[in-house]
Formats: sequence, structure tokens, C-alpha cells
Amino acid sequence: MSKTTRGRIIITKNIPDNLDLAQKIYEKHLADGKESLLKNLEDVIWEDIGPQIKQCMQLHRKAEELKRQMEDAYRQRDLAYPKISEAIQSTKLYLKGRFAKNPKKLGEWGFNVDDTPRYKKSNSQNI
Repeated sequence: MSKTTRGRIIITKNIPDNLDLAQKIYEKHLADGKESLLKNLEDVIWEDIGPQIKQCMQLHRKAEELKRQMEDAYRQRDLAYPKISEAIQSTKLYLKGRFAKNPKKLGEWGFNVDDTPRYKKSNSQNI
């Protein structure tokens, strides 16, 4: 006697794959017409959901393209930034030497000058 398996239905978390699956379900629903078993669903109306599938896929593609553009922009930024960072450090060191007695003057160039005394860490621990 052969044993019938219950069969596991696997639905991935991959959005494009799920959108493809939704499109296939919708196409089968349309092909079955009035006889579609999916008309028996109480809270799901495939006639409303179906047209949203292509729009959702277009939005996904747009998001992926924007993500690619974002990564490209970050790569370009990362190539330019080291020279800018070096210029900031050099400028800070120069101005700090130039205005050693009045470092608050660096604020005129946009630097955030913190002149509060640093808290010294003690080597002893409170028990």
C-alpha cells in the first residue's frame, strides 16, 4: 500500500520569487474564470490583488536600481573623501598651532571647539 505524503508547500522570503508565484496564481485564477476555486476565499479577492502584482514588481525593480545607484554613489564618495578628510586634519593642525593660545578661534572655520577639562581616569577602583 502506497503512502500519500502531505507535501510541504515552500514559500520563500524572496520577494521577486513570491511576486512571480502571485502572478502565476492570478493567471490560473483568470484562466479558470467563474469556476476558479479562489473565488471561495473569504478575505482575498484576486481580482483586486492581481493588478497590483505588476505594479509591485515594477516598484521592486525601481528599488533595486536605486540601490545600485546608491552603492555606486557611495563608491564615488569613498574615492573622493580621503583627500577631503586629510585637508580637514591638516587645516585643524595648522590653525591649532597658529592660534595655540586661543583655540576657540577655530570656531570661525566651523570647528567644534570643546574647552572643558578632560576627566582623568583614576587607577584605583571603588570597592
